[in-house]
Amino acid sequence: MTRRLQVGIIDLVSKKPNNKLFARIMNANFASIMPQVVGVWCEEEGHHVTYICYTGKENLIDELPQNADIVFIGAFTESAQTAYSLSNILQARGAVTALGGPHARCYPEDASKYFDYVVGFTDKNIIQKILLDCSPHHPDGLQLSTRKQPLSLPGVKERWKFIEPTLKKAPLIKMVPMLSSFGCPYTCSFCIDSTITYQPFDFRIMKEDLSFLLTKFKRPLVGWLDPNFGTRFNDYMDAIEESIPGNSIDFIAESSLSILTEPHVKRLKRNGFGAMLPGIESWFDLGNKSKTGNLTGIEKVKAVAEQVNMILRYIPYVQTNFVLGLDSDIGDEPFELTKKFVDLTPGAFPGYSLLSAFGQAAPINLEYQKQNRVIPFPFHFLDNNHAMNVKPKNYTWTEFYSYIINLGEHTFSWNAILKRLKSTHAFIPRWMNVVRAISEEGFGRVAYNKKILSNLNSDINFREFFEQETTILPKFYIDIIKNELGLLWSSLPKDAIFHDPNAFLKDQAKRIAV
Repeated sequence: MTRRLQVGIIDLVSKKPNNKLFARIMNANFASIMPQVVGVWCEEEGHHVTYICYTGKENLIDELPQNADIVFIGAFTESAQTAYSLSNILQARGAVTALGGPHARCYPEDASKYFDYVVGFTDKNIIQKILLDCSPHHPDGLQLSTRKQPLSLPGVKERWKFIEPTLKKAPLIKMVPMLSSFGCPYTCSFCIDSTITYQPFDFRIMKEDLSFLLTKFKRPLVGWLDPNFGTRFNDYMDAIEESIPGNSIDFIAESSLSILTEPHVKRLKRNGFGAMLPGIESWFDLGNKSKTGNLTGIEKVKAVAEQVNMILRYIPYVQTNFVLGLDSDIGDEPFELTKKFVDLTPGAFPGYSLLSAFGQAAPINLEYQKQNRVIPFPFHFLDNNHAMNVKPKNYTWTEFYSYIINLGEHTFSWNAILKRLKSTHAFIPRWMNVVRAISEEGFGRVAYNKKILSNLNSDINFREFFEQETTILPKFYIDIIKNELGLLWSSLPKDAIFHDPNAFLKDQAKRIAV
């Protein structure tokens, strides 16, 4: 008979203690689904589970599972150093540790130095094998992965015992995470989902979950975590309309502009969709995703602005997503076009990401490594905003940061904030737009980028690291990690803030040699 294990599960929503207003209100809504799924699978095997969703306001060390036999940690790459510190503490207490989530997929070789198991694509069989073995693996942890994502996952009803205590941490907005598909039909070269075959789930589970939520909330809020929701649009809408009364649940989803035609947007509105997050990405590339075909430059700006304004007539909150620093960008034109778009769509909130190469996440990362363009910024800064670890193809670093600062100042000027406020009529979207603009995401990011530019201009060692003339990490970054990790800093393993930026390329070379 298999012994009953004490299993800990930690979902690292935040990488650091964070008591700021936006984090206090929203972080609990960003819980991941897979840590909850693993919790369900472990309980189905007869084990006792302690689940922790770390939002930044808890005392994480005090909340660590006591006397755990094994602890699963789910982490994005920006939380890797936090995860490594936790693993070190837990292993010292006698626990076996396993890492899952995007970081485990992107940097398995590095993560295996600090965990007993590093898990990529995961299904119940993988979890069963880990639970049966449940033993330390040193000096390198076992790297485990299935060939593809599972065909189905436990739904909201099965995960409710983990969802409910997490939502209690959210004081105002309480969003239930749901997933209706894996993968994405688009092939954006920088995206971790671009290599995963699109796979919709069984609509029966989705219908059951939506009906279940109406027994828990007067009007539930659901956040679809699909990378591209509604690819089979009519099938999705039919399933929603067949399972719940019309407009009885509020929905948030990320979708491509190619799906968001006016008839589709009208139907979304009728079914309670209150926020959409379409990806625009670039004015010179990815026209299939925005359904603009061969249009580029100002013509694409006008076409996309017209469509976004149409969406805003039906959907009160729209976030438009951009990637800055793509190889197709040259000179000031991409930034000036984005400023023009901001002016043409005053009701939309722009989300900016810096081009980043997350290890093995996408095939294009091999090309960046072959070109020796990947810079070993610590994982702590790889959140698409605090470091761009791909050297720009068509800009010097000072040019690039000057452009993004100028774009940020334009986007989050008081004039733009007031226009966004006047153009947004629903209360919560208006409030969200203002808070995001004046918080770390808006004002804070502009101030941070100004510090980077100042250091590039004044600190030769700082500049040399960006230019790949040295691998010595500037003290600026070490001090931030030390400060943000707090008590966890002393438990961070030696050399854990460093990693090989070309590990993916070297791994491919080894495979070819074999």
